[in-house]
Amino acid sequence: MRIHLVTMPWQPLDLPSLQIGLLHALLTRTRPSDVVREYHGSLRWAEFLLERTDGLLRPADHAEVGSDSIFDGLGDWVFSGVLYGDPGWGAARLDAYAEQRGIPVDTAHAMRVHAAEFVSLSASEILAQDPDVVGFTSTFMQNVASLALAAELKLRRPGLTVVFGGSNCDGPMGHALHRNHPFVDHVVRGEGEYAFPALLAHLDAGTPPADVPGLCWWEGGTSRANEETRRVVAPRDMASPDYDIWQAELDASPVAEYVRPKLVVEGARGCWWGEKHHCTFCGLNGSAMAFRAKPGEQLWAEVDRLVRRHRILDVVTVDNIIDMSYFTDFLPLAADSGWDLLMHYEVKSNLTTDQLALLARSGAVHIQPGIESLNNRVLDLMDKGVTGSRNVRTLRDCADLSLTCTWNYLYGFPGETAEDYDPVVDQIPALVHLQPPGGAFRIQLERFSPHFADPALGFAERTPAAMYGHVYDLPEAELTDLVYLFDTPPRGIGGRTEERLARAVADWRAGHAGSTLLMESGADGSLLVHDRRRGWPARTHRLDGWEAAAFRHLGHGRSGPALHRLLTEEGHAVAAGRLTEWLGACVSLGLLFSDGRSYVSLPMRNAPVGTVTGDAGADTEAVAR
Repeated sequence: MRIHLVTMPWQPLDLPSLQIGLLHALLTRTRPSDVVREYHGSLRWAEFLLERTDGLLRPADHAEVGSDSIFDGLGDWVFSGVLYGDPGWGAARLDAYAEQRGIPVDTAHAMRVHAAEFVSLSASEILAQDPDVVGFTSTFMQNVASLALAAELKLRRPGLTVVFGGSNCDGPMGHALHRNHPFVDHVVRGEGEYAFPALLAHLDAGTPPADVPGLCWWEGGTSRANEETRRVVAPRDMASPDYDIWQAELDASPVAEYVRPKLVVEGARGCWWGEKHHCTFCGLNGSAMAFRAKPGEQLWAEVDRLVRRHRILDVVTVDNIIDMSYFTDFLPLAADSGWDLLMHYEVKSNLTTDQLALLARSGAVHIQPGIESLNNRVLDLMDKGVTGSRNVRTLRDCADLSLTCTWNYLYGFPGETAEDYDPVVDQIPALVHLQPPGGAFRIQLERFSPHFADPALGFAERTPAAMYGHVYDLPEAELTDLVYLFDTPPRGIGGRTEERLARAVADWRAGHAGSTLLMESGADGSLLVHDRRRGWPARTHRLDGWEAAAFRHLGHGRSGPALHRLLTEEGHAVAAGRLTEWLGACVSLGLLFSDGRSYVSLPMRNAPVGTVTGDAGADTEAVAR
């Protein structure tokens, strides 16, 4: 059998498709007599735009319309006119949507005029290889480009078998995609390692695939959806991806000079935290929450093989959360390897300083710790299992270790109040030296999240997100099953509180560069804290005696009573009232952050002494007189 695996725009140009890499490796192992080819449509689209526009539309524009616009549907809209056979389809609706929200759409319009020709060219290139089966993988905004190409392929060659799979096909989304697009023969819902080979075996035999769990297929003119299975793919069956074709095509592409390629690896699937405490807003794991992880030695062998084969040191892990056992096996192997790796990892925000340090030594330079908020009550509403002070400590430790920390400040949770936000917003100026969030964003209702599954949590009213109005020509009832994002009446804060949060985060982002708050130990046991933060007076604070001891304890975060007990046990005779007064003074000076339950120190600790000496004209003073 001749099988063509396809990934269409808007796969990021610097990343190979993990799904294509896994499926190719899987088919090589399970069906060695098949001929497997790949079509990297996202890369071809970027090349096509470069050529057709004489370099005016470049890979940066590809990212703007693709990765940067997933909540506005621009990438899907670019190809919707091709899917519906009307170059002007949805244009007026997009323009009205864009004007209402103040988003730029000129680049998307400039790309759309080339979409039909590109889809035609792609169909010709694929059919020239005479495939029996074309398999599309679809995630985020890959649906419409994939559907447009699938329709063209079936129009030209009706006997071709078209199969869809990927995150956009999970659960009810897969059945809706299938029944509304008759040119799609089969949709694999959920993980494909077991289902896809089983489907191919039925195609070989010419038998109906009624026993393939989760599969959507046509019985006459009726769309059938087999019952989904609870069985998940075991770690031993997670292949090591094959990226040979991707690299060869990228190396030969004019796009190569615009991108820095990275390798994509997978150590685990599911979420061990979500199995017990599913974060209320998160729908990322779809129908496969069960956590599974490859042994650390196996993952390291895979990374080592890929790095040696492709000569690429940037490694992106797609695990939704790191397997904690990797701190004893995988990460030490990476740290001791001698490779100058540059890794990305998603982690939980309660890692210890030592664990973060091991991540840094292993080559992790970019982590996504899921901080989301700095307020305890809002974090409890999310079911995050962490406190505001611990999140701030994570930001501080990441800054100490030169770990880039990506996060967003989320709000809009049912039950939150202005009183939850005001104390945090008041303290945000003190955090200006730490990694700011990407922005402050109201949460959107995601399919598969607890908010979606249980309307009683506060989002009983929901409709498909407005962006889908300029993406799909389908009735709302079908969109309700097809799409991932939903609009709801706003919950939680609004008005002045929302404006204060947005302004504080914007100021944080604007003032971060060049802001420092650095601490060093004096020879006499004192502590010197050098404040060079934007918006704060340039000065050096000196802490002596019990104040220095207390400040050192607060590096780990402590409540007032717990700190008092520690100081008493160490022989520091300080009254509880005096300690409370001192803690308040330190918060006012922006040296400590308080979440209402505990305090954590804000200065970075591991900067070289040469970077923390006082500037000319800066005052040195005790913290509390």
